[in-house]
Parts: sequence; C-alpha cells; structure tokens
Amino acid sequence: MPTMYYDQDADLALIRGRKVAILGYGSQGHAHAQNLRDSGVQVRIGLPAGSRSRAKAVAEGFDVPEPRAACAWADTIMVLTPDTGQAALYDEAIAPELKPGKTLMFAHGFNIRYGLIIAPEGVDVSMVAPKGPGHRVREVFTGNGGVPALVAVQQDASGQAKAFALSYAKALGATRAGVLETTFAEETETDLFGEKAVLCGGASELVKAGFETLVEAGYQPEIAYFECLHELKLIVDLMYRGGLSYMRYSISDTAEYGDYTGGPRLITAETRAEMKKILKEIQDGSYAKAWVEENRSGRAWFEQKRREGRDSLLERVGRDLRARMPFLDPIDVADKTAAS
Repeated sequence: MPTMYYDQDADLALIRGRKVAILGYGSQGHAHAQNLRDSGVQVRIGLPAGSRSRAKAVAEGFDVPEPRAACAWADTIMVLTPDTGQAALYDEAIAPELKPGKTLMFAHGFNIRYGLIIAPEGVDVSMVAPKGPGHRVREVFTGNGGVPALVAVQQDASGQAKAFALSYAKALGATRAGVLETTFAEETETDLFGEKAVLCGGASELVKAGFETLVEAGYQPEIAYFECLHELKLIVDLMYRGGLSYMRYSISDTAEYGDYTGGPRLITAETRAEMKKILKEIQDGSYAKAWVEENRSGRAWFEQKRREGRDSLLERVGRDLRARMPFLDPIDVADKTAAS
C-alpha cells in the first residue's frame, strides 16, 4: 500500500509558525489562502498592481502586496499562478527574495519537473497538490471535510521539508481526506497524462464524437446533448462514489451490456498505443516544450481552438438548454470572458 497521511500525522503548529505568501488568487489561490487563514496561519497574497484578482482578495480581508514584497515578507512561498508564467515570476519576484531557510512550494510539479525553475541550495522545495479544483477545496473545507492531496519533496535543505508540507496540507484540510506521498516527476507526468488522455482530451473528444454522430444521423441536437453530455455527470458521480462497479450496479442491465460491448470497440489497441505515445511525449519533455513554445509565440493556435470549441453546435445547444434549467446554476463562459 502507498504511504498515506492523515490529521494525526501532521503538526499544524509548524505551518502556524510560518509566514505564508500565496502567489496568485485564482481557483487554487483563493482556496489555499482562505483555508490556511481559517487554520490560524499568517497569509499574504502576492499580486501585481494590475491583477483583476486584487480587489477580490482585498475585499476578502487579505493584505495584498506586490509579489516580490510578499516573497520578502514570507518564509514560505506557495506558487499558484498558471504554469507557463511561473518561470518569469520566479526570476522577477521569487528568486531575489529566496534566502536560505525559506520554503518554496507548488501545487503542480510542471516547472520543477522540466527544469524551468531551479531553486538554490539551502531552500526547501515541496509540493501539496489537491486532487480537485479550488472551489471544491474551499467548499469541502467549510463543511468540515477535505479534498485529498499529493505531497512531494524535491529538495530538503532543512531536514523538515516533508513535515512542513504535511502541516501545510493539514491547514488546507487535505489530511482530513488523506495525503498520498509522491514525487514531482510522478505527479507531473500522471497529471498531464490524465488531463490529455482521459479527463479533458479523452472525455471531451468522446462527447463531441458521440454528439456529432447522432446529429449527423438526423437526431435532434437537444436529444444528442442530453445523451452524450448532460447524463455524463450522473455516470461520473456514480463512479466517484463507488468506482466502476457501483456505476454498473446502479444502471440498467441494458446499459451495462452496452458498457461491456461498446467500450472495447471504441478503446481499441490503436487507442491504447496512442495513449502510450502521449505518455512518452510527457516523459521525454516534448509535450511540455511544445506548450511552453505555444505560449511564447502568442498562443494563436490555442486561442483559435478555444474559439472553435465555444462556437460549436454542441456548446450552442448546451447553453440554450442549461439556461432553461436555472437549478443547475449554469455558467456561460463566453459571457464571463467578455466581462473580464
């Protein structure tokens, strides 16, 4: 069995004795900052003067200095900004203030794994990576629960890097659910693979292909939407609670028969071979290199794909149907983007 840590394995006093700078106040940043503050930790938010998140962080009672000033004040720095901007942030704001004895933390190992950030000797480098989006990290914490997390140590200058990381995880609420020990390389490679092959790339492409197959065969787009996207949540919720077995227990025998007969025809030997290629590209760094280069060159291809996705028939039908179901608390990303 892998090593798992819970509340009794972590000393909250360790992180309470530190000054923590949270760099970024997005999905993960706001959750980390608020959970840590509620756990009795000193927290400041490091944000540029022009950040759209600054007003929100100030309104929620935080001291919000510029990133370098936050790093100068803190002895523990948690980097929660987008992966592709972290190296520049490190050079500009973190490195000048990263003195021996300080701790540099991440919630994703991308920049350490691919050598985009290399911390100096005398500094602890660790990771606490919640296995859920920030709004769930906050929501579950306020309900006296926790989202599981991964913990890893890349550099242990103090001899206490893991103990401090576990203390941070406890303040975040993660040790209520369980914290699994890993490495920066394992977390990064499995996370990127899961996103690309299953959770995002695989699932979204399967939804689109199913929707388009039904529409092209003459079925109503609204029916295709319900069958191929809307009901997916119901199936995933069953998996979330009890694995594939509980999902199969809960659905009809006809649906279960479709599972056994349809799945292997879609996920073929060719699909599995392509998954291995994807994993190899992640392991050898070529995938990360391509993503970094896409950002350096202005993200034209990425933004085009984003626009195409938002303008697709699947998304247009979905927006209309969700607007008629206010109990879903629907969100229109196009409107949010226009307002930002």
